Amino acid sequence: MKHHQYNPSYQFVIPPVDFNKYTDRSLLQYCLGATMYMPGTKDFAQAIIDKKYPGLTSMVMCFEDACKEEDVPAAEQNCLRVLETLHQKVENKELAYEDIPLIFFRVRNVEQFRHFAKLLPIESVPYITGFNFPKFNSLNAAAYMDHLVDLNSRAGEVLYGMPIIEDARVAYKESRLDELIAVKRVLDQNKELVLNVRVGGTDFSSCFGVRRGINYTIYDIMTVSNCLMDILNIFTRNNDYTVSGPVWEYFRANKRMKGMEELPRIDLQQTLMKRKALVNDAVDGLMRELVLDQANGFMGKTCIHPSHLNYINGMLAVTKDEYDDAWQIMHTSGGVVKGTKGMNEIGPHRNWAERIMMRSQAYGVIENDASYIDLFKS
Repeated sequence: MKHHQYNPSYQFVIPPVDFNKYTDRSLLQYCLGATMYMPGTKDFAQAIIDKKYPGLTSMVMCFEDACKEEDVPAAEQNCLRVLETLHQKVENKELAYEDIPLIFFRVRNVEQFRHFAKLLPIESVPYITGFNFPKFNSLNAAAYMDHLVDLNSRAGEVLYGMPIIEDARVAYKESRLDELIAVKRVLDQNKELVLNVRVGGTDFSSCFGVRRGINYTIYDIMTVSNCLMDILNIFTRNNDYTVSGPVWEYFRANKRMKGMEELPRIDLQQTLMKRKALVNDAVDGLMRELVLDQANGFMGKTCIHPSHLNYINGMLAVTKDEYDDAWQIMHTSGGVVKGTKGMNEIGPHRNWAERIMMRSQAYGVIENDASYIDLFKS
């Protein structure tokens, strides 16, 4: 896999690297980008084989919210068939392993995780990067992680976990910090198997009976924003974990959507934050939230529609100014030095620089902020 395959002719200052499930976790955790969710009942094998979505690099087959409980057995069998189809295509040299996205399964609960794991044939394991654990909390965390450790041992393969923090024990202020600290304590015991921490913005919103509209970001919903900031506070200290941003629920994919070739050369962030119309309200809202996601420390974003892929992954590319500052910080022993647009404090800015260098490998380096518009084109 490599990011931005939807725009193969784009000229990067530094191109993104190739990656797969065996890439070192220190980099792979930055490579997830737009992780697209779909029901476990959907036969997605042919879309992968046909490279229908060139921007798709990581995906989740869901047995939980996107799947009715009575449909779970059929979804499990469908997912097993998808894995078998991909395996056969690779064996027959009709599909390159490198062209298969990172595939995760969002299990329904601990019991269904155990059940589905028993169904997996050993030849399917190389095509699975890991599992998403919904409603992950201090009560079920150890059970999820213990079985993940056991599964890794039995499979002789790396299989990652991605806990989803989204239930009321975190939403409600009186229990939040104790709950988050307890969850982190469990994850820290097997940190090498935790690829990413995910958050459920929709579930948090449900706790308070709110939903952000198309002209708002999740940061405008104060009760939810408050939850998200505490999650970042606990899990992103010293770059301990990457935390992925919550899903953006709106999309408008139609033939009349304004094309990138029609857009002026602009300072993208300033245009978005001043709420000037750019593409349409659904895409503009997504990009506006992405700017704030990055400013606050989220890395990547849950995605529910392929029209979001180019924007989420595109905006993770690093500008040359950012890269130059990060490189300078990582290669200077200490003190304060002049950067591209301001002063670089070597000690305080080192964690930021480390993240920028990882992003530059995963998503590439582009010339400047105006270059994002060209990168989005497909």
